Amino acid sequence: MRVIAGNYRSRPLRSLPGTDLRPTADRLRETLFDVLTAGNPDVLVGTVWLDLYAGTGAVGIEAISRGAAAVYFVESSAAAAALVHQNLQSLDVNQGFELLQQDVDRALPRLETDGVVADFVFLDPPYRMEAAYRHTLDALALSRLLKPQTTVIAEHHKKFDPGEVFARLHRYRKLQQGDAALSFYRIG
Repeated sequence: MRVIAGNYRSRPLRSLPGTDLRPTADRLRETLFDVLTAGNPDVLVGTVWLDLYAGTGAVGIEAISRGAAAVYFVESSAAAAALVHQNLQSLDVNQGFELLQQDVDRALPRLETDGVVADFVFLDPPYRMEAAYRHTLDALALSRLLKPQTTVIAEHHKKFDPGEVFARLHRYRKLQQGDAALSFYRIG
């Protein structure tokens, strides 16, 4: 696993052994960022990201590498949160991020209270936690963390559909690659 592009291009990222942690594959991450930038890499410069169920932190780190101003990594597992921290340290990233080791249910209200408004939200719970997708998308749809232009992306198994509509949040695109799929949502 590596950083795809930007300031930390080709730098390696670590993962944990076993199957509990399923990092977003390099190829899928590259596709995700190609879709988000649509040929204009500058659209990510200065953006604010929420990397929910962060795991290795690969998606948020990719955003930092491509010029994001702030990334909020949310990860409840102590081992995975430590891994995110190690990956950031290995790249000498010392600012522009906050690592919250807590459940998403607790982190979202805290971020909202802190006045965070995201440009991009990426969520990738373990595939077996299907209810977490709907619960998190419902919470995001009702929160002040989103603005009309915010893009919310859910990575999920291709055989699972997290849903089309969550209050004011509507899916506008879905793409599949291998066993994984990305669902893109916006307020609309």
